[in-house]
Amino acid sequence: MSGEQILGGGHLSEDVPFRPLNIAVLTISDTRDEASDTSGKLLADRVIRDGHCLAARRIVADDIAEIQSQMKAWIDDPAVEVILSTGGTGLTGRDVTPEAVRPLFDKVVEGFEVIWHMTSFQGVGLSTLQSRACAGLANGTLIFCLPGSNGACKDGWDKLIRWELDIRLRPCNLAELAPRFLER
Repeated sequence: MSGEQILGGGHLSEDVPFRPLNIAVLTISDTRDEASDTSGKLLADRVIRDGHCLAARRIVADDIAEIQSQMKAWIDDPAVEVILSTGGTGLTGRDVTPEAVRPLFDKVVEGFEVIWHMTSFQGVGLSTLQSRACAGLANGTLIFCLPGSNGACKDGWDKLIRWELDIRLRPCNLAELAPRFLER
């Protein structure tokens, strides 16, 4: 991790031990299967590479009911702390991930969309307008919905999500807030 630039100028504290999170990866696609799911594999590989636990990995069709069914199962599973989805965030008629997932959110992580578009703009320019990447909390589970391209998944994980899920990131991070997501 030394030498890696963390977007926003944060730094990793050497005084805080890393805590792996249980992360599930969901690919949303009508055309991909296990062999052709390169974006889901990329996210799963990076989850493991960066010290977290891959809790599950699935592929579902671009269908609101199927997406919600899998999301709800993981949201209700105490062994899943974070869900990463890839695909279905575009503007075509079959892109329904935000429509499926946003109703499940108890809270929206509004800043994610802003930072996502700032980061994406650096790589794809105005094409970032075609993305409806989003993030939120559902019953204490963090959910990040990324576009289906490998480049978007690399940027989303490597530049944003990875760091927010690292409890060592200072001045603050989402991982350290996780135990408090359900407090009242």
